[in-house]
Amino acid sequence: MNVSKQLPSTSSPPENRTKHDPIMRPDKGGAAAISTVRLRVNHFPVNFSRDRVIRHYDVDVRQLETPRNGRPVKLSKTLLSMIRKKLFTDNPSQLPLLMTAYDGEKNIFSAVRLPEGEFRVELSDGEDTRSRNFIFTIKLVNELKLCKLKDYLTKNVSSIPRDILQGMDVVMKENSVRRMIPVGRSFHPAESHPEDDLGFGITASKGIQYSLKPTFQGLALCLDYSVLAFRKRMPVIEFLMEHIPGFNVNDFGRYRRDVEEALRNLQVTVTHRRTNQKYAVVGLTSRNTRHITFTDANAPQERISIVDYFQEKYNRNIAYLDIPCLDLSKNNRMNYVPMEFCVLAPGQIYPKEYLDRDTAGVLKNMSLAKPWVRQRNICGMIRSEDGPCGGNIIQNFGIEVDNRMTSVTGRVIGPPALKLTAPNTGKLIKVTVDKNNCQWNLVGRAVVASREIERWAVIYFTHDNRIRLDSDSFIPKMRNRCKSLGMRMEEPLVYERCRMQLLSDGNALRQLLEDVISQAYKRCKGNLQFILCVMSRKDDGYNCLKWISETKIGVVTQCCLVSHANKGQDQYLANLALKINAKLGGSNVELNDRFPQFQGRGHVMFVGADVNHPGAHNKTSPSIAAVVATINWPEANRYAARVRPQYHRKEQILHFGEMCLELVECYTRLNNVKPEEIVIFRDGVSEGQFDMVLNEELLDLKTVFQRINYFPKITLIVAQKRHQTRLFPDSQKDGGPTGNIPPGTVVDSIIVHPFEFDFYLCSHFGSLGTSKPTHYHVLWDEHGFSSDQLQKLIYDMCFTFARCTKPVSLVPPVYYADIVAYRGRLYYQAMMERSPISTPSSSSSLASSSSSLAQSSGDPFQNWFKLHADLENVMFFV
Repeated sequence: MNVSKQLPSTSSPPENRTKHDPIMRPDKGGAAAISTVRLRVNHFPVNFSRDRVIRHYDVDVRQLETPRNGRPVKLSKTLLSMIRKKLFTDNPSQLPLLMTAYDGEKNIFSAVRLPEGEFRVELSDGEDTRSRNFIFTIKLVNELKLCKLKDYLTKNVSSIPRDILQGMDVVMKENSVRRMIPVGRSFHPAESHPEDDLGFGITASKGIQYSLKPTFQGLALCLDYSVLAFRKRMPVIEFLMEHIPGFNVNDFGRYRRDVEEALRNLQVTVTHRRTNQKYAVVGLTSRNTRHITFTDANAPQERISIVDYFQEKYNRNIAYLDIPCLDLSKNNRMNYVPMEFCVLAPGQIYPKEYLDRDTAGVLKNMSLAKPWVRQRNICGMIRSEDGPCGGNIIQNFGIEVDNRMTSVTGRVIGPPALKLTAPNTGKLIKVTVDKNNCQWNLVGRAVVASREIERWAVIYFTHDNRIRLDSDSFIPKMRNRCKSLGMRMEEPLVYERCRMQLLSDGNALRQLLEDVISQAYKRCKGNLQFILCVMSRKDDGYNCLKWISETKIGVVTQCCLVSHANKGQDQYLANLALKINAKLGGSNVELNDRFPQFQGRGHVMFVGADVNHPGAHNKTSPSIAAVVATINWPEANRYAARVRPQYHRKEQILHFGEMCLELVECYTRLNNVKPEEIVIFRDGVSEGQFDMVLNEELLDLKTVFQRINYFPKITLIVAQKRHQTRLFPDSQKDGGPTGNIPPGTVVDSIIVHPFEFDFYLCSHFGSLGTSKPTHYHVLWDEHGFSSDQLQKLIYDMCFTFARCTKPVSLVPPVYYADIVAYRGRLYYQAMMERSPISTPSSSSSLASSSSSLAQSSGDPFQNWFKLHADLENVMFFV
């Protein structure tokens, strides 16, 4: 296979192109470095025989009994796993449980041949419940020959055998599925540990995450962990005593509302009879336990009390008679159970936003484990009986995992020299950053290009009179701090004070902003540059403020909290000033040597693209696509943005070509020339979506460009932050003062793809927790970048982020795209939560529009996200 083969140029007509794979690595990796470091990586080599075959079976399960409503019911993954376990446990000679792995839905992978056909399974949820009968059908669909994976890893074939990797992935997860609690892509222990107790009936849980990765050294298991808060598995009454401050079971009526809020929709198990079934809490009974009666099934004319029923049926005396029962009813079938016989089921996440500040801080500290602590925990997890290597399952498939971390050598790239100015003279200053933490300070220095602030206003949104904005102190301090950074700032033209409640009324808020703008215009005969919005607290009305100001009115806003404003700390004021300057079109910092990779060439535009998806439980809200692009060259540090809604949870960016073309046209208007070269950074996609980005989004872009006879050179790079790879210093001398790898560390050997063009770059200084590098994977490259050139380009760009004085962890085009996509999410929430202004739609029709977006970009729903013309070319989002 020719590993140096490049893709054809965009000058080729799109309709004549064949489907493409990601490009090959152009060289043997980079060589540039100011130093090298020895590293340990949480990649554990996986060994397997090329002669092995894993058999893939399709599974179909159906219930024999007809459901009450006559409609087939989808069987849950938990129930399907129970059915499979019962069948295989009852037939160990034909269906050996330890020789198979099940994905909980349609696929079983086996190390041995299984009998095909239909099998009848009788399953009971416990005593007092009727057994249910199922037909479990097994059919062989494929034989996965591991020699094909060996050929891919040794570069003998270029097409990745995804079916084999998916099958092996299921096998690797089988032991954890059986022994632990699956939550998303993580596996959490069933029992909590006393040292992880957070109080209030909550515990912290370390959930392992792992996946198989094809790497230069062969197949590797990448394992990491994350920390979540869970409700503890404990009796319900004990949970209430821990969770609700002051709770007293003998004074239950006083706490009834708190109890309902704490328990609603939680899952419980019962202890008065043998059963594995879980029940969802609907609420509390209206009557206390001693007064609850129901019709006796054996004597329909009589009623029996729940107290007598439990005594006669289960020989259980109810201790707490003067509190309600839990209502566990389902499908109109009454089911009242005394609380003392209910236990919280394990694996129920406690939302972190509900934690108090102290508890949230403890959880955060556990999540931000020091590098040596995380490394020790990972090594323990790979050896755990509950982990991927326990239970002898993978061994039965002929798979072995080396439980030692992979050793690699990392190169440390030198930081770039930066450019600032002297505050009094405006003379350019070359700044050399500290090589250890790569930070720089603004003491005695000013921004490169400042914007004079002559027309601005202040609106103070107050909640009560206890905390007031000390404007006589704050405004002079703010003006002085701007002056020290080279930004001349006049007194505000307008100062308005209003209630926070105004943020909840879209029409009133719009009227307020328009009145402030009108007052300012009368006083200076010019448009307002920005409005400083000081808030007495964080408020959801922030969403509405941003939506109205940025899409309806066209004015830049900068928000801050009154508590921070009154303190007036120098660093805080400097951060505000940097944001304001960037929003108004100024330049805070520039590279001293401007991108030598493009020396002597034409204009270059950097593009960032990302999609923000709604929460997992949201079934209707649109996903939000954002594309940003640089609009100045050679500085390449000012960006314009476009944001659009699209289909629910759809990762492919609809109209990607149109959005990019708008930004190219914007660049052309500002620079009188089209960019001749474009470098695109795409965020938020996994390896399985590379084909979509390369053969659909990029194709759409080039098709749109071809219509106007425009053929720039294009490079497309995916930036991945959501991966599990971690880099640990091998010794103290290989790390920095916090025990993390130094900023500028790059790894492009051993743990990277066998032959595609990817690398890991840690561009930031890790002051908290364990640094996570960004994984960059080049899908398309018409510039012919070498490894050294591209790694240096990206690292240098990380120093140009507008709102801080240190390099960021993610290349700025992607960082900004992420911010803009989230801003689009706030727009949507404002539309749904507030009274829509100047639109005929209600919230219900908005939700309907979002779930069925028209393909046409002229859809009115798209226009509700359209930026005001005055903000289309500025960094309003910083």
